[in-house]
Amino acid sequence: IRCWSNIPFITVPLSRAHGKSFAHRSELKHAKRIVVKLGSAVVTRGDECGLALGRLASIVEQVSMLQNQGREMMIVTSGAVAFGKQRLRHEILLSQSVRQALHSGQSQLKDMAIPVLEARACAAAGQSGLMALYEAMFTQYSICAAQILVTNLDFHDEQKRRNLNGTLHELLRMNIVPIINTNDAVVPPPEPNSDLQGVNVISVKDNDSLAARLAVEMKTDLLIVLSDVEGLFDSPPGSDDAKLIDIFYPGDQQSVTFGTKSRVGMGGMEAKVKAALWALQGGTSVVIANGTHPKISGHVITDIVEGKKVGTFFSEVKPAGPTVEQQAEMARAGGRTLAALQPEQRAEIIYRLADLLTDQREEILLANKKDLEDAENKGRLALPLLKRLSLSTSKLNSLAIGLRQIAASSQDSVGRVIRRTRIAKDLDLEQVTVPIGVLLVIFESRPDCLPQVSALAIASGNGLLLKGGKEAAHSNQILHHLTQEALSIHGVRDAVQLVNTREEVEDLCRLDKLIDLIIPRGSSQLVRNIQKAAKGIPVMGHSEGICHVYVDTDASVEKVTRIIRDSKCEYPAACNALETLLIHRDLLRTPLFDQIIDMLRVEQVKIHAGPKFASYLTFSPSEVKSLRTEYGDLECCIEVVDSVQEAVEHIHKYGSSHTDVIITENEKTAEFFLQHVDSACVFWNASTRFSDGYRFGLGAEVGISTSRIHARGPVGIEGLLTTKWLLRGDNHVVSDFSEHGSMKYLHESLPLPQRNAS
Repeated sequence: IRCWSNIPFITVPLSRAHGKSFAHRSELKHAKRIVVKLGSAVVTRGDECGLALGRLASIVEQVSMLQNQGREMMIVTSGAVAFGKQRLRHEILLSQSVRQALHSGQSQLKDMAIPVLEARACAAAGQSGLMALYEAMFTQYSICAAQILVTNLDFHDEQKRRNLNGTLHELLRMNIVPIINTNDAVVPPPEPNSDLQGVNVISVKDNDSLAARLAVEMKTDLLIVLSDVEGLFDSPPGSDDAKLIDIFYPGDQQSVTFGTKSRVGMGGMEAKVKAALWALQGGTSVVIANGTHPKISGHVITDIVEGKKVGTFFSEVKPAGPTVEQQAEMARAGGRTLAALQPEQRAEIIYRLADLLTDQREEILLANKKDLEDAENKGRLALPLLKRLSLSTSKLNSLAIGLRQIAASSQDSVGRVIRRTRIAKDLDLEQVTVPIGVLLVIFESRPDCLPQVSALAIASGNGLLLKGGKEAAHSNQILHHLTQEALSIHGVRDAVQLVNTREEVEDLCRLDKLIDLIIPRGSSQLVRNIQKAAKGIPVMGHSEGICHVYVDTDASVEKVTRIIRDSKCEYPAACNALETLLIHRDLLRTPLFDQIIDMLRVEQVKIHAGPKFASYLTFSPSEVKSLRTEYGDLECCIEVVDSVQEAVEHIHKYGSSHTDVIITENEKTAEFFLQHVDSACVFWNASTRFSDGYRFGLGAEVGISTSRIHARGPVGIEGLLTTKWLLRGDNHVVSDFSEHGSMKYLHESLPLPQRNAS
């Protein structure tokens, strides 16, 4: 805890030797000394007369939060000219209205013209008001601010430089936020042609270089430059092909075309880039971002410091491989080529991958052993996750069998005609299956997921981005290498990409222009985080696997214990494992009930009692904390219900719409359960563990979806396809079908072409 003016605040451990900038965004959270440069477009309103108070308040709040974490914050601000212009306009209008009222009458007021206002006068009038506003805002967070006005000449005088440096260090030592601005009241006249709507705005270009100069002089860790554009683009923002550059490296400026400057200010993006590169050379990391966008301006500064993908990050360290954006573009191009292959060619790729899984078994298991040893040494994985991480010869053999199944069933998946309609004479419409586009599959611990998902993407003609957990890095690397080797036989190596950069999952979920569907494979927390983070990209999956087994009064004694044991104990970490066992009330204190309890104890399953079950017992197991719990281990909840109807109601209230089972010999009761339980998979006298793409005959699955649209349950090839419409005509126009036109709609259904018998 540090204190200033008797106000305590929490500090975070921040330390770094200055001299070298951060290499990756993820390191920005270690920045201690930060300069935030606010351009005129950020500080001023759209009419350039006055300040954007809402944005300014949000920026002050973010700076205050970082300051109270123990960081040392400095602000280089524009806005004095705009604030002064507002004040002077008001004074001139008031003065003119009084004179005209005395000499010309009220009728002349509407014809008043406001003279051109000289920028230095505006700065002189606005500087004190701007600082007073900053002081009032920072006071709300118990933070003191101090004003410093400088000119370029101050940096040419060695004594003045030392004085400025000493003043800033002393202010930072006392936990005061310095607010720095060029002294626009005394700067030289602006360059020609810099007039903008009657006001010479001269501060922004100076403030770009000022912020960079201060950042280096003060040995700051991070310079954040806020403007009215998202960052640096590879062509002028707003042009059709403009793409935001995530990371900019020294020497890349030759490949960038600069557009016009912002709506106010002189600097433009070229001046910002020059200043940023100068600061980077001096050892300060730089991010240029948008400080005016209403959806992100409220957290843009804190997002940057947290390492999120915001704006353009300047780095001296160029990664060896492509960026994730480039990988996504490669996957899309490769996916389109893949979709254009003949079905037999796509099947050949999958057969080749299946062969490689068995042929290269020793290398795969050796890589997997490294992952297991690393995980065990670091002790960062729970036992269920360690089981998921582990590969074996039998697992690889099963994978190969599943892949061959996918290859055999994929012959007519892409381009299959599912509807034909004759709209009119010589005008035929077809609906055909096509790939979704680029899939992003994020998976934890399970390296066997990589070849499964790759095979399904190949069969469906989709480009694929894979983001695996670092705990399976060695396994994923070799499996991806084998996948690309298989793809190479038909020249589509780039269709499947493995993201190896330090990309955060949340950042990947923002690539809405590059990714068409996100499929998370992992813990319920991972799925929830992705569903929350996804910005404009649909997410296919389920957040939880709370699966139920209901034991009815007419259940077979022989079937009950076998199905429950398999559902709970065969693989308790799976999302399709039993989590809640519902028992009909009439079965309590019967031999069948005793057999169930004895079996669970033998299997070392920890039992939690539901509220109703606990009320029937004198000495009960620990009462469950929540009936919506996915244990993922040898634990389960037991609850009592009075009827099949109550079992259905319980499942709807506490389940996750994943997989639910009834055990009964009463067909009528079973059919009621099957028809009324609204889950993706509903079974009668079968284990929950059958809820699986391989066991369904899909070869494999990308996951199990509990969504209500597109795909539900285990998702195989069909769930990775969408459709498009093909209309073949002969000089047809809509006007021919009008009331007095020459043609009539037929809308006749046509027979579908025969599917490939193989």
